Amino acid sequence: MSKTEPSSEREGQGSDFYEDVKRQHLAPLWRQRRRPTHGRAVPHLWKWPMLRAEMMRAADVVSTEDIERRVLGLMNPGLEKEGIFATTPNLVGAVQLILPGEVAVAHHHTPAALRVILESERAYTCTDGERCWMEPGDVILTPAWTYHDHGNEGDKPALWLDGLDAPLIQAMDTVFFERYPGQTQQPQQELHEASVRRFRVAGMRPAGYSWDKTYSPLTKYPWRDMVQALNEMPAPEASEFDDLRLEYFNPHTGGPVMPTIACYAQRLRGGVHTSRHRHSSVGIFYVFRGSGHTVVEDERLEWSAGDIFVIPGWHWHEHVNAASREDAILISYTDEPLLKSLGIHQEEADGSS
Repeated sequence: MSKTEPSSEREGQGSDFYEDVKRQHLAPLWRQRRRPTHGRAVPHLWKWPMLRAEMMRAADVVSTEDIERRVLGLMNPGLEKEGIFATTPNLVGAVQLILPGEVAVAHHHTPAALRVILESERAYTCTDGERCWMEPGDVILTPAWTYHDHGNEGDKPALWLDGLDAPLIQAMDTVFFERYPGQTQQPQQELHEASVRRFRVAGMRPAGYSWDKTYSPLTKYPWRDMVQALNEMPAPEASEFDDLRLEYFNPHTGGPVMPTIACYAQRLRGGVHTSRHRHSSVGIFYVFRGSGHTVVEDERLEWSAGDIFVIPGWHWHEHVNAASREDAILISYTDEPLLKSLGIHQEEADGSS
């Protein structure tokens, strides 16, 4: 008789036991169906022309006067099958739209968020009293429990990619939300783009400056600085897996921008084909410039400027920019800091070649 499988006689003798423990809201774990430790999320790509068209249709359906935010979530097909409405188990991606003259009211919540700006002319975000303009390619932080509102003072639609750790916070049953007391917009308390000015020169900050929060004191990471840094990055610093890759970092600690979310920009030079690897952290990618494809396991994701795609955790992947001259730039965010803080982040190179 196997030591791991009870005989039919023992199973029969335990029938009363199983009924009793069920009534007591107990569960014998040895009878539970084993689930895979990973692999529920699947790779997927959302094309920008489709996303933009659906967002503009949403503008005909709902107004920011009627709803908190006009947002379409990027739902992972693998997670949707299980009733989980997220892009990855810990992170969600969503596209948000505000039309000229609209305001998205001030609120705060426990999920941490960042914005990757897709289209904007004279649209802004105000985070804890600091207002900053949104330009395509900018990364803007709205960390956990910081008040934030958005407005569009231009004459064209403003769209951006929202990245939040909402699935993680929801799984911990700690989602809290409040509107700004008594007002649609919060008062501006800082100079315009004050944090950008404060850290304008790399490696320097105001003398005597202090910061006691767990997230970056820099609200906006301008796209111009990102592109310049990638263009000036020494070729020997290139990674065989990501080519030229830089991290948006907390200038106070040198760590990730927020405790649960890291953000990266990478430049795939013309003709590059990266080596294959995998890691337990996920990646949600926005194609800022260029075109190419990413192979995730056996699936080929053909991407071009504006597209968004997801690489789930522990999936083999490689990036290809077949263009001979034009570089591609990808902006991504990941749950890597969360996994590293728990001591469970894993990474592996493909040794088959």
